[in-house]
Amino acid sequence: MEFDNIKSSAALIYDEFIQNADRRTASWFLMSSPFPQTLVIVAYIYFVQSLGPRVMENRKAFDLKGVLVVYNFGVVALSLYMCYEFVMSGWGTGYSFRCDQVDYSDSAQGVRMAATCWLYYFSKFIEMLDTIFFVLRKKNSQVTFLHVYHHSIMPFTWWFGVRFSAGGMGTFHALLNCIVHVVMYTYYGLTALGPKYQKYLWWKNVHYFFLEDCTYQFPIFVGIIGAYGLIFLFLFLNFWYHAYTKGKRLPKVLQNQKWEHHSNGLMNGSASHDKEE
Repeated sequence: MEFDNIKSSAALIYDEFIQNADRRTASWFLMSSPFPQTLVIVAYIYFVQSLGPRVMENRKAFDLKGVLVVYNFGVVALSLYMCYEFVMSGWGTGYSFRCDQVDYSDSAQGVRMAATCWLYYFSKFIEMLDTIFFVLRKKNSQVTFLHVYHHSIMPFTWWFGVRFSAGGMGTFHALLNCIVHVVMYTYYGLTALGPKYQKYLWWKNVHYFFLEDCTYQFPIFVGIIGAYGLIFLFLFLNFWYHAYTKGKRLPKVLQNQKWEHHSNGLMNGSASHDKEE
């Protein structure tokens, strides 16, 4: 009986919560509630962290060169298309880059932006293939907490964005993310093509909003975006420190040079110490 009461209370809370949702996106794929996507995300985490590595443990790594070329350049094409749609549905056709509101109307422009937001949301599930390919190729060192966290949290939070706030100022970081992905997946695609394309990868080394008097409908989403941006920054800096400063992810040649330098330093230090004695 107590469980039924808890369930009824939860249902009432959810019904009240969902009343503020965007009616236009209610019937779109995966938009009915956050639970279907949660199951997909949980299954993804279970596969890449547990099931996949166990299945591949005694198997030969898959050679996915052709698949990776198609996949990476496919994501580049999709990201370019989303850049175009974000620009044409708002960021290049009327948005002020300040306090831009969500257009909840059925206007062609408003619906176009909402559809672009949904496509961006769905693209996050496509990008989960990054990790699955790592597992199938037995590149388990690439399956870091930062990587899995990023691919899990992005679709989960963007469900709420599409369901409640499909447009306006909260979409600017999605446009930026698409631009970054054009560069990033182009690099991955060229890498997958093989060594003869390495010469085209020389570039590897190489907005803020003013919110005063802003009546943006869901400012919490801007806060959430900023919060997980800071989390990503912290995790990335931690990853960079251990991977490159500590040398764990450096090429073996550089790791050996670093070790030789360290060893020579110890030997020279010991020799000097012996002389003094």
